[in-house]
Amino acid sequence: VQLQACGGGLVHSGGFLRLSCAASGFTFDDYYIGWFRQAPGEEREFVASINSNSGSTVYRDSIKGRLIVSRDKAKNIAYLQMNNLRLEDTAVYFCALDWHGCFGYDCYVESEYDAWGQGTLVTVSS
Repeated sequence: VQLQACGGGLVHSGGFLRLSCAASGFTFDDYYIGWFRQAPGEEREFVASINSNSGSTVYRDSIKGRLIVSRDKAKNIAYLQMNNLRLEDTAVYFCALDWHGCFGYDCYVESEYDAWGQGTLVTVSS
């Protein structure tokens, strides 16, 4: 399994970015992609997850509505649309794959995920 995250960059506060996570190296079509982020000096935290087949989503309560997760089922790509970015959104963003799925706050737990991609850095400036 390979996960390739990209799309990070430098953006002004209030701006937007779209991150992508391309999954490859397997043939199953039912899995979950989770997005996590790690701000400087902080622990990594859950952002959102999405099921590749149904499109069902779970969001961290504090970001719901501003960061939106989606997927292209045919291409095995998950997206994280980040709108109205704030300084506190500055972090390295990671995507991870979960074969079995999770519900609610279980999705926040890193050990739920079976594979991880490298991070992509998002820097929000004032």
